[in-house]
Amino acid sequence: MGRILEALAGDLLVAAKAAGATDADVLLIDQTGLSMEMRGGELEQAESAEGVELGLRVLAGKRQACVSSSDARPETLAIMSERAVAMAREAPEDPYCGLAEPDRLAQSWDIEILDLADPAEAPAPSELADEAARAEAAALAVKGVSQVSAAGTGYSRSRIHLAASNGFSGGYSRTSKSTSCVAISGEGLEMERDYHGEGRVYASDMPSAEEIGRLAGERAVERFGSTKPPTGAYPVIFDERVSSSLVGHILSAINGSAITRGASWLKDAMETQILPANLSIVEDPFRPRTSGSGPFDAEGLAVSERAFVENGVLKSWITDLATARKLGLESTGHARRGTSAPPSPGVGNIALTQGDKNRAELLRDMGTGLLITSMIGSTINPNTGDYSRGASGFWIENGELKYPVNECTVAGNLHEMLKTMIPANDARTHLSRVVPSLLVEGLTIAGA
Repeated sequence: MGRILEALAGDLLVAAKAAGATDADVLLIDQTGLSMEMRGGELEQAESAEGVELGLRVLAGKRQACVSSSDARPETLAIMSERAVAMAREAPEDPYCGLAEPDRLAQSWDIEILDLADPAEAPAPSELADEAARAEAAALAVKGVSQVSAAGTGYSRSRIHLAASNGFSGGYSRTSKSTSCVAISGEGLEMERDYHGEGRVYASDMPSAEEIGRLAGERAVERFGSTKPPTGAYPVIFDERVSSSLVGHILSAINGSAITRGASWLKDAMETQILPANLSIVEDPFRPRTSGSGPFDAEGLAVSERAFVENGVLKSWITDLATARKLGLESTGHARRGTSAPPSPGVGNIALTQGDKNRAELLRDMGTGLLITSMIGSTINPNTGDYSRGASGFWIENGELKYPVNECTVAGNLHEMLKTMIPANDARTHLSRVVPSLLVEGLTIAGA
């Protein structure tokens, strides 16, 4: 299929040039997917998808437009190209849009090292349904679980190909396998829910469906009887399940799109300390069997390992070609895109430095405070870093879990919060964001 996509990309570039495009790039995604959901021991939903998505971006001078289609017939390619060029000619000028110079393009890569595609056969629908049923049964077997609201499995295989009129052409395959379960404890107005889910590139790396269902059930039972915590200023531990959201706020603030708009609480923080001196945030796009890995970015530029924060000091923005040009910089090779929009900056695999204590030791160090295991809603002021989020989890006294809590709000300011972070050593290293549980000071809890 790789050669077919490459030929199709070439045909679309030719059609774009024939329609009057100055330059063009093409993103093609050939994907098959299957998902199953069980409820009450019966198949609740089954979905299967297969097809090719075509994304075309054309440039008419310094104007650009994007179109997409799922129809690969030659006449459709011509119509797509003509419409895209017509749209681009009516679009406002953007002095920063444009393809990469040929000498900036990735020249070679070893896709085998990344190991992003499981060579095993795709699972049969009956196999996926059986896994979902086993996860549901394992959750229901946990004493105190009243029902399972959803248990599902999914599998997908994709072939991606990127080509551009500057000479770039490259593609690779990905696979993904996942299982999840949402369990409920209690009845009526006293119901509590929790979940567990896992995903891997290789199906053979997945934990068992029984383990996933059991953990979802145990978490739901632990949540039973939740109440509001006391109001006041307390330390907070963000469990590993939610701690990556804090790193996510940093990544959003150093994204080139936010910096060029001036809408970032870190816009003036380059080369200043934003984290404790022992912490770094590093991206590694070459981690094998990891969803965030890839051989090149969405503009055909080479990718590389990069420290965005090194020893607590902010060292780099996240840029694609357009945002880098606006900032007078070189792209960091972080362009991401879908088939219907132009590239924008984004990141893949991120790791925050882990600590030397496990979560239990971090809880003992905290003494009294809140352990957050779930978050809802978000109010983050992009200019000031003021932070407020709904949370639930467990109230901690003398380093031990006392009772489950819900319906509370935690608030603070990211500038102060992040400088107090103390990491545990419990990050799951197979995830694209490897972030351990984090102890944070300087938060106000609004509860009872």
